[in-house]
Amino acid sequence: MRENCLIYNMIREIKIYPNKILSQKAKKVGVIDAETKKLIEDMVETLYAKGGAGLAANQVGVSKQIIVVDDSRGGGNVKILINPKILRKRGKQVALEGCLSLPGLELEIKRPAKIEVEYLNKEGTKQKQKSEDLTARIICHEIDHLDGKTILDRVGFFKRLALKRKLKVKN
Repeated sequence: MRENCLIYNMIREIKIYPNKILSQKAKKVGVIDAETKKLIEDMVETLYAKGGAGLAANQVGVSKQIIVVDDSRGGGNVKILINPKILRKRGKQVALEGCLSLPGLELEIKRPAKIEVEYLNKEGTKQKQKSEDLTARIICHEIDHLDGKTILDRVGFFKRLALKRKLKVKN
């Protein structure tokens, strides 16, 4: 998919915590029009340019329920999920997670080991996908963004409070 990104695609600015859009629930996508498809292409280009594994539309300042995921870290294995909803979760895994909107921060986060997610693809067709391990983690992380949550919301109260104070001082 990476080679299909046209030259006029734009690398968008990543919104950095504590930008308000990161704490707001994104709106469902109704119609997948040319503007939405352009946003998706820009998101893919931005994901690769920033070296991320996943990106939610609100991370680039757009309140739409769209995520792009590439568990191969730039290898062209991009998945586009519109209006994603987790149907099933199984197991547990704990691992370090970073976030493009919280540069330099890595936290141990507990996530499901396996998920089943329902979503629309770029053509508007309803799909279901089972994912596990890293892919499940990335999808859950990005869906959190669509729900207005960051990895800070996944740690204990006192740790979150200390991290939020530290991050606000830095910004």
